[in-house]
Amino acid sequence: MNTRGRFALAAGFVILSGLVSLIAAPSLPDQVVSNWNATGDPNGTMSKMVALWLIPALTAGLVVVFAVIPRIDPLRENITEFRPYYDWFVVIFTGYMFLVHAGIVAFNLGYEFDFVYLILVAAAGLLYYSGVLVTHARRNWFVGIRTPWTLSSEEVWSRTHALGGRLFKLTAILTLIGLLFGDYAIYFLVVPALLTAATTVVYSYYLYERIEQRGDSPSEAEV
Repeated sequence: MNTRGRFALAAGFVILSGLVSLIAAPSLPDQVVSNWNATGDPNGTMSKMVALWLIPALTAGLVVVFAVIPRIDPLRENITEFRPYYDWFVVIFTGYMFLVHAGIVAFNLGYEFDFVYLILVAAAGLLYYSGVLVTHARRNWFVGIRTPWTLSSEEVWSRTHALGGRLFKLTAILTLIGLLFGDYAIYFLVVPALLTAATTVVYSYYLYERIEQRGDSPSEAEV
């Protein structure tokens, strides 16, 4: 399957979201539950029209942005080298958004399930594939772990993304393990995700400083 086919799949999830909204609209109340706290209890609502069309519209806009990025990135040739992984991320992301939207609609139609657990399972899948994506990502301005130091050195980019890929996958696994811990499940996503972000930033800085100290040539240490 080529890029056009993969983006067609992503667009299909957007269309499905719209169909879900159209079918469910007559059966939903004027105010629908749209927010849940960490323990899974509803704690916020919004108008039916906003709830039905916010996520489909946002997802459609993001698909357009994802399609444009490989065309405008100054290092677009590097994106071409991992384009299939990038495209499948777009598909998985739109699938995640569809699942969130369908979950909100189903909950408000009276189906009983733990919405937070649904989000955690979906987020685990998205995080795991994010780990796959960053492992294969080449240096660019939009996709991956973009710090001043990864963007300034191919070696720092490569080694930071290798570590980041493992940490993203570990976060996904911990998120699933968290499902066994009831009200504390959300923390098995939030805490590892924050630690992953902090670790990759610090690690990229550390690597860059080591490269500078050992006196690598400008071609290795600069864009």
